[in-house]
Amino acid sequence: MYDIIVAGAGHAGCEAVLAAGRTGCSCLLISSDLTAIARMSCNPAIGGVAKGQITREIDALGGEMAKAIDATGIQFRILNRSKGPAMHSPRAQADKAAYSHYMRCALEQERNIDLLQDTVTGIESNSGVCKGVKLTSGRIIHASAVVLTCGTFLNGLIHIGMSHYQGGRTIAEPPVYGLTENLIKLGFSSGRLKTGTPPRIDARSVDYDLVEEQKGDDEPVVFSFKTEPLLNRQQVSCFVTKTTLETHEILKKGFDRSPLFTGKVQGVGPRYCPSIEDKICRFPDKDSHHIFLEPEGLDTNEMYVNGFSTSLPEDIQIEGLRSIPGLESVKMIRPGYAIEYDYFFPYQVNRSLETKLVENLFFAGQINGTSGYEEAAAQGLIAGINASLKLQQKPPLHLKRSDAYIGVLVDDLITKETNEPYRMFTSSAEHRLLLRHDNADIRLHDLGYASGLLDEETFTLCNYKVKAIEALKQLCLETRLSATEINPLLNKLGYSDVANAQNASTLLKRTGIYLHLLIEQSLSFKKAVLAITDNLSIFEQVDIDLKYHGYLKRDLLMADKILRLDAHQIPVSFKYDSVSGLSNEGREKLKKHRPDTIGQASRILGVSPSDISVLMIRLRR
Repeated sequence: MYDIIVAGAGHAGCEAVLAAGRTGCSCLLISSDLTAIARMSCNPAIGGVAKGQITREIDALGGEMAKAIDATGIQFRILNRSKGPAMHSPRAQADKAAYSHYMRCALEQERNIDLLQDTVTGIESNSGVCKGVKLTSGRIIHASAVVLTCGTFLNGLIHIGMSHYQGGRTIAEPPVYGLTENLIKLGFSSGRLKTGTPPRIDARSVDYDLVEEQKGDDEPVVFSFKTEPLLNRQQVSCFVTKTTLETHEILKKGFDRSPLFTGKVQGVGPRYCPSIEDKICRFPDKDSHHIFLEPEGLDTNEMYVNGFSTSLPEDIQIEGLRSIPGLESVKMIRPGYAIEYDYFFPYQVNRSLETKLVENLFFAGQINGTSGYEEAAAQGLIAGINASLKLQQKPPLHLKRSDAYIGVLVDDLITKETNEPYRMFTSSAEHRLLLRHDNADIRLHDLGYASGLLDEETFTLCNYKVKAIEALKQLCLETRLSATEINPLLNKLGYSDVANAQNASTLLKRTGIYLHLLIEQSLSFKKAVLAITDNLSIFEQVDIDLKYHGYLKRDLLMADKILRLDAHQIPVSFKYDSVSGLSNEGREKLKKHRPDTIGQASRILGVSPSDISVLMIRLRR
């Protein structure tokens, strides 16, 4: 008998079981293959646009992903540096074998976690309450709560050309049968999705004279707020090339044998990460598409061909690859493929990721229709925390849209129609200026500490950081620098001289002026600043808060309006059929999603503003 069982040892499963184990619960992690823990079955990288923000939020809440990529990353870059701070996103190339090994070690070091190599084929429940799991062998293991993180294994089917194979994540891994059918019997509704991966090639067969080198940053920015700067980390280069018109013509020859175009694939694929054959069809006016060559580790010659995801026949794949500049003599180690799998419509889970139909059963990751390691890990963390809190009879952790990208992710899943793999983008977050990667610890350390995952030392350090930021901002508001002090800096940056003293906070609003530059212009100001802190990350927070003060204030006002709607709770037993004045579509969507709050109800597609007005009037009564 365990407190919590986690089924699946991918990115969601690892975060779920670590969160539950670290909060004191006895846990069992069940995986069909314990050598494939946290396997990077697709691109060997963590982070990127919006995903980098999620990874830092996982770290701020006490998760492991950020520490894992810091320990095993082989190239680090900040994306979108030319844009504003809301768009800056950390990304790191990983040594995929080292990443998996790191996570295995992290799991085995937790005394509250046991590992079992087996496959979950069913849920044991009694009167709508989860009681444990059933395994392939027929054995039943009891637990107070279960977290399902099944990834792409549920009835998985792999396609390469007109051939198809049973597979869970790769051709070599078996799918999971029986669990979908068991959940459907319990009343859950499922759908079918598709994802894919590109070929892997031998790095030694690339002509590097014909591709563009893409190096990592000279000063790598780490993901975890607890990781020391990576001063001597070996970094590898990635490379960029592009398809040609010849490539497109070659690939078109295989369209009559494409599982996507012949109807063999029924699942819906990710709109924002399409296969190369999808790109050719959807953008016929484009002569080329970028291809990124990404090393999969320091001790392997295997290279990931990012941008060439495909399920075309193998002969077409290799011919197409060899028409790309730099890949004329390329050797393909393994072909790309598409995989179809079952998922469960996420309106069937609450904000805690506990299912609405079966108490103490949680869904996390691709079972909820998402795509991506980071989105999966975030859900696993939330599910693991909330399963633990539920057993402790404590309130669940609910992240709001203004709290974190993770809050946006969960809210989108439970309020919007997920008919294709969900992927997080910065455009999905209306408060993205508030939800930056650099302030994730400030935003979430209180919640991480309250959940039991952040230690006292980390919590104290973050509180010090918050106080130092406020003290520096106040100092900048109160300090005036003379024209003699600041004109040399203004001239250097191309500004005209000023005649009078200027407020430090006003100067920081100018493009190119930052606190670390400003303190060098005045000895007294420098002494006052350094008396508070010399931490450059704190300087960065002050720069952003003062430069974007007006925009941040507007965002906070918007967030407050949304919070007022989210403060209006809707009773679980509320009967929408008894409310006259609701539109037919609005009534059906509200009955289907059963939102917790008026705010959630207002974000459901098909629920109109007039429906919300009617609902609020009824609830006030």
